[in-house]
Amino acid sequence: MPRQSEPPHDAEILQGTLDMLILKICALQPIHGYGIVQRLQQISRDALHIRQGSLYPALYRLEGKGWLKAEWHTTEGGREAKYYRLTPAGRKQLEQEKAGWNRLCEAIALVLDAAE
Repeated sequence: MPRQSEPPHDAEILQGTLDMLILKICALQPIHGYGIVQRLQQISRDALHIRQGSLYPALYRLEGKGWLKAEWHTTEGGREAKYYRLTPAGRKQLEQEKAGWNRLCEAIALVLDAAE
């Protein structure tokens, strides 16, 4: 019986793609870390799963580069959480990464569609 494919986890996501995905989610609205994980799963129709152990180092890295800004706010549940939002530099980086991703997808499609 063929094994049903499982959704890719963070270890299987192409190098650098996690940063682009985080930037995109934060571009939608200010959001806390767990919300990023949930929103990414929701938008990807449960195809992408990011472990918090990969998410938070990426958030700190993106914040350190000046692409995200974090502020403490109270969640709907009444707890304090760090909310991340995209900075102008982050928006520029996201556009560059999206353009690079589109070029990569086009190149891969050319190879996959090549006549045998």
